[in-house]
Amino acid sequence: MLEDVRGGALEGLLERDPSRAEPVLARLGEAIQAMHRHQADRYGRPGASLPAGIAPPEHIVLNRALGDLNASAARDNRIAAVEARLADTLRERHAAVTPRSEYSLIHSELGPDHVLIGDDDEPVLIDIEGVMFFDAEWEHVFLELRFGENYRHLRAGRLDGDRMRFYRLAMYLSLIAGPLHLLDGNFPDRTPLQNIVEYNIRRTLAELP
Repeated sequence: MLEDVRGGALEGLLERDPSRAEPVLARLGEAIQAMHRHQADRYGRPGASLPAGIAPPEHIVLNRALGDLNASAARDNRIAAVEARLADTLRERHAAVTPRSEYSLIHSELGPDHVLIGDDDEPVLIDIEGVMFFDAEWEHVFLELRFGENYRHLRAGRLDGDRMRFYRLAMYLSLIAGPLHLLDGNFPDRTPLQNIVEYNIRRTLAELP
């Protein structure tokens, strides 16, 4: 089904009229929680079949995070100086995660630019090609980053604190390694990427014990 949504993006509304955006954020929080209540006993794309015995999400995130750490350390001296400490912190946080057998339906890349304003200020999610069953905590770590202080409208009560701490650090490293890789080339608009790198380096270093 196609729908013509003409209210613009939530990102713009937050800048123009924060008070009008608040009820939209509240409704978005309800929609996210409703989406997360849809669960499956395996992670991955809806309808996709994964082989039995595949590594759980937290193992995959750990391996990717260690790779992102290595790639970031090769490009930034601040990360290189604490690479071993960050690797130890990742492994410690991963070890604290309790196994799980049910996974929530998540958008996986939900920022204020991926929400349009529909009729009666109804939030409409777009760019849903990344929708999958995964840990809701992964979604919420991303929501924290993208919505900032407005995340308070989206916060859910039943999140695993150990997963949040582990995924938070893994997400920061991903948002260092990815932009740094692009900056290796002739990426045209470099300042926004450099700002993302600096922001997430500060966040990463703040996670060290």
